[in-house]
Amino acid sequence: DILTMYSGKTVEVNNCDAEGRLVLGDGVAHATQHFATDLDLVIDMATLTGAQLVCTGKTHAGILANTVELEQRAMSAGLLSGDLVYPMVYAPELLTDEFASKVADMKNSVKDRGNAQASCAGHFIESHLHEDYA
Repeated sequence: DILTMYSGKTVEVNNCDAEGRLVLGDGVAHATQHFATDLDLVIDMATLTGAQLVCTGKTHAGILANTVELEQRAMSAGLLSGDLVYPMVYAPELLTDEFASKVADMKNSVKDRGNAQASCAGHFIESHLHEDYA
């Protein structure tokens, strides 16, 4: 199937188990399109993928942030609250090709599950941020 997301991008559904990121992509697209002038920060908190467990283990949540400052703030807050957080690889310029599709703007799942799969899932959602916010 090929879906048209709220962002206007088309997505080839190549993995029915990666449906949550479709909903989250629409959610961040809607929020950043309609509320961008009132937003300082968009935080998407979700289990997203079992690959995060492989990335950060059982005791730490993964954070995918586009600045080191955000990573540090999340890690500090986690240390204070007991909700431990560890940064995942943030490299959209290296990982975007994982979603390449011949029939749509992107696929909803990666072609290589061994290539920072949890980070890729976050980058999929990030790719639907409205251009005025991103």
